Amino acid sequence: MSGKVAILGGGAWGTALALTAARAGHEARLWARDAETVRSIVERRENPRYLPGIRFNEPVEATGNLGHAVAGADCVLVATPAQSLRQMLELLRDHVAGDVPLVLCAKGIERETGRLMSDIAAEIMPENPVAALSGPSFATDVARGLPTAVTVAAQGAERASHLAEFLSAPHFRCYSSADLIGVEIGGALKNVMAIAVGAAAGAGLGASAQAAIVTRGFVELRRIGGALGAQSETLFGLSGLGDLVLTCSSPQSRNFAYGMAVGRGESLDNRPLAEGVATAGIAARIARERGLEAPITAAVEAILAGRLSINQAIEALMSRPLKSETE
Repeated sequence: MSGKVAILGGGAWGTALALTAARAGHEARLWARDAETVRSIVERRENPRYLPGIRFNEPVEATGNLGHAVAGADCVLVATPAQSLRQMLELLRDHVAGDVPLVLCAKGIERETGRLMSDIAAEIMPENPVAALSGPSFATDVARGLPTAVTVAAQGAERASHLAEFLSAPHFRCYSSADLIGVEIGGALKNVMAIAVGAAAGAGLGASAQAAIVTRGFVELRRIGGALGAQSETLFGLSGLGDLVLTCSSPQSRNFAYGMAVGRGESLDNRPLAEGVATAGIAARIARERGLEAPITAAVEAILAGRLSINQAIEALMSRPLKSETE
């Protein structure tokens, strides 16, 4: 089942997804805003800015022309950052027919509005079916063709199953889900927890503290996700617990690396984009507005805003009233 796939976003994730689409037998067109990225892919078959050291032979076409990238596409993968999704879709809507599925590949919550990525897509391109691709996946692993499993979610089990089959490739296994909200929430909130774990690692607080943050952070992820309509079993799956474990375990994760820099007191200028920075504030606000206990989320937001130091945050978390673990 081959077709034409447009991938929007010339970063590491967009490039990796374009390579995967080509390996699946699709005609893959990658749109990038940066002319040098396009030129490097066309002439050198590599993306040295975002995937240094990885050369490829897959027949991926790169272009800076958005209309050409999406012309005749059977599916559009949107891999631009979460906070710029609205702008991307406003550019896209005049170029894509209403029956073409949009698969959202960024993980986040819109900072100003608190809206999920699928909500933004439904607002700007209401005629297009919306799906999300999420799960434990580093772009470098996917680009190299290493074994990876993700979740593709859509409103409706049949559509999700069709897209999962369409997007699966050798060593890139897509499971399907009809819980679009759950998959999006898991992908967004795990970034906040990765910053917390990274900060603990950077501050030298030890592996025990990191494990505690992952575990209790998952409780918060489930608590906030449940309040927004996510299904519990989804959050225990690839796009929830699976992605959380991966993102909190390695400096390959931009969010974990960002947290490490925070914990070490390093300059945060010119660091690669970490989606959890934008998500932390809105996630903390959602928890407050809904009366949900989310102390780790709140601590990350306060640390990033400069209101709290790492040591102060740890002291506050450790001195909270004792309670049952299941509460």
